[in-house]
Amino acid sequence: MKCIVGLGNIGKRFEQTRHNIGFEVIDFMLEQNRFSLDKQKFKGAYTIERLAGEKVMFIEPMTMMNLSGEAVAPLMKYYDIDIEDLIVLYDDLDLPQGEIRLRQKGSAGGHNGMKSIIQMLGTDQFKRIRIGVDRPSNGMAIVDYVLQKFSNQEMETMNKVIEHSARAIEAYIESNRFDRVMNEYNGEIK
Repeated sequence: MKCIVGLGNIGKRFEQTRHNIGFEVIDFMLEQNRFSLDKQKFKGAYTIERLAGEKVMFIEPMTMMNLSGEAVAPLMKYYDIDIEDLIVLYDDLDLPQGEIRLRQKGSAGGHNGMKSIIQMLGTDQFKRIRIGVDRPSNGMAIVDYVLQKFSNQEMETMNKVIEHSARAIEAYIESNRFDRVMNEYNGEIK
């Protein structure tokens, strides 16, 4: 079973913020496929569905971002999901807005949600989709920036990014070839 995790913070006030872009991709995929997060366990909202003939678990941690691993690790253990079947979607300040980067593995890169998952799983050897949100250019504090909602113009770009990220996940589920999907989907979304 594949496990797709979108990172974000719970609560209405965090919707459409930079830090919640992982949730946005999951929500988009759920809506497109008429699925819903109909289960809760181990601090995570999730569902298990079939997509492209493959069993897939979609998870949104119901913790704050910095504790995401407390939802992901127990659910993976409970459902006996292999680490190679995990993909985590999250915001990345080091990528320009409108760009995604798929990676087979890697460090947390300063992202506290990823730090939590890596710590709880005991490894950084899992797939991820880093979604560029850029760095603040006006001297704004990082914490304020990532919790700020996208402007309408930014949201136009991010809607394309969300759809592109969802297509990348679907392509991986269909092909089970993350290397090929990386080659096709990495980069700037036009």
